[in-house]
Amino acid sequence: MGVVVTWPRLDEVWLVELDPVVGSEIKKTQPCLVVSPDQANRHLQTVIVAPLTSTVRPYPSRVDVAFGGRQGQVALDQLRTVDRQRLAHRLGMIDPLTAKRVSLVLVEMFKR
Repeated sequence: MGVVVTWPRLDEVWLVELDPVVGSEIKKTQPCLVVSPDQANRHLQTVIVAPLTSTVRPYPSRVDVAFGGRQGQVALDQLRTVDRQRLAHRLGMIDPLTAKRVSLVLVEMFKR
C-alpha cells in the first residue's frame, strides 16, 4: 500500500476556490499550480498558487502549459497565498519541463 499524502505538493494542480476577489484578480474556481515548496506546504495551512488560464498573453510572467487536454498558461503574475480550505481537489501534476520553466521564471521575477 502506498503512502497517502495529505498536503498539496509543489507542481501539483488543484482546483482552487478563488472567490471572493478584488479588481482584476482571476475569479471563480480555477485550476491552480502549487508553487510553494513542499517544506512549507507540509507545515503551513496556506499554500502559494498560480492560476492556470486559457487566456494567452505575451507576458514574461506567463509560462505556456498543456494540462488536462487544454492549452493555456500559468499566470505567475497572479500569485496568491490561499488557505488549504480553498483547495477543492487535486487534478494532477504538470510535466517536469513546464515545472522547470515555472521555477526559472519565478527566480527571474524575484531576483534583485
